Amino acid sequence: MVKLNKNFSKLQDNYLFSTVNRKVREYKEKNPDREIINLGIGDVTKPIPNIIVETMKMACDEMKYAASFRGYGPEQGYDFLKEKIIRFDYNIRGINLDLDEVFISDGAKCDVGNIVDLFENDNIVAITDPVYPVYLDTNVIAGRSGEYNPELKQYDKIIYMPCNKENNFIPEIPSKVPDIIYLCYPNNPTGTVLKKEDLKKWVDFAKQNESIILFDSAYEAYITEENVPHSIYEIEGAKEVAIEFRSFSKTAGFTGIRCAYTIVPKELNRKVICNGKEEMASLNKMWNRRHCTKFNGVSYITQRGAEVVYIEEAQKQLKDNINYYMGNAKIIKNKFIKAGLNVYGGVNAPYIWVEVPKGETSWGFFDEMIEKYGIVGTPGSGFGPSGEGYFRLTGFGKREDAESIVI
Repeated sequence: MVKLNKNFSKLQDNYLFSTVNRKVREYKEKNPDREIINLGIGDVTKPIPNIIVETMKMACDEMKYAASFRGYGPEQGYDFLKEKIIRFDYNIRGINLDLDEVFISDGAKCDVGNIVDLFENDNIVAITDPVYPVYLDTNVIAGRSGEYNPELKQYDKIIYMPCNKENNFIPEIPSKVPDIIYLCYPNNPTGTVLKKEDLKKWVDFAKQNESIILFDSAYEAYITEENVPHSIYEIEGAKEVAIEFRSFSKTAGFTGIRCAYTIVPKELNRKVICNGKEEMASLNKMWNRRHCTKFNGVSYITQRGAEVVYIEEAQKQLKDNINYYMGNAKIIKNKFIKAGLNVYGGVNAPYIWVEVPKGETSWGFFDEMIEKYGIVGTPGSGFGPSGEGYFRLTGFGKREDAESIVI
């Protein structure tokens, strides 16, 4: 008889955003004439620059001719895209990378979930709280968590690092040393950031304890303030302790096209027991092996489109799009502040983190917002126990929606 992965039964309820979508759908069915301002799901709304689309069309046309037809590409990605990534995302910040340290994929979410294949199940995992659900759920599925404690609303064996207004949403170094540390900055869902001195503490801690940091930098293009690192590799020694995830989804509007990349430095090595002997293993080689085994690569057409993201004409429009979303975030933030609420984020990220009125719950505030004002957000409790009492809104909608908010 087949045996299924029992860890799926440890997952709590439905996936957060699926639950939000279901509740919105049910509300629309009961109130078909009510206008809804959806600020819940972080999906982009501005179109992709025409030059990117036209380049992808030309790549499609190449498939019509034997001389330019392409079948399987390199699983790790084409060099023409990796060269642009290294030059424009890293070299300009004084960071040097080799081509074989860059791995193109179909989404940062996929890579963040798949990277756990490299680690034994007895590793201790630390996550910020609140947190993007994928970090936690993929480790639960892999068997790295214990049982769920309904009173604490936490999993045993997982280290939760609370981020709230009391600590300025900066996680504190845990007393128990984790093996794997998840950091996402600019942060989803709180919209807050770590300064370079804050991130250096984590790099130094990881080096001292031989931990590994999984650094999600998907929103780095939205940073507006000085002294906020765009890459963890701006911190000295980070290549020895960190894997970085980036995406074209929110920077270039590729949420439906799917293209991202992960950086695994060759300096990142750890001890492993193999055939009874201790030896050093390269995580770069391990990820390459995993990538080749379970992934056939991002399409040539998509990668040609991603390459054009870096040319001046596309960059101008994409920066205008980012400014548009950040403008939305500013409008939304100011409206909730004028309503008398404490609001965070919205400066270096398109997420606004609202503290709900005292005595209310996150889901209660969700119901109030949609019933009274037709506004959809995401309950903070869905991101972890420290998210209770907060409510996430995004600036990824339309300007007219942001301007039409009345609270």
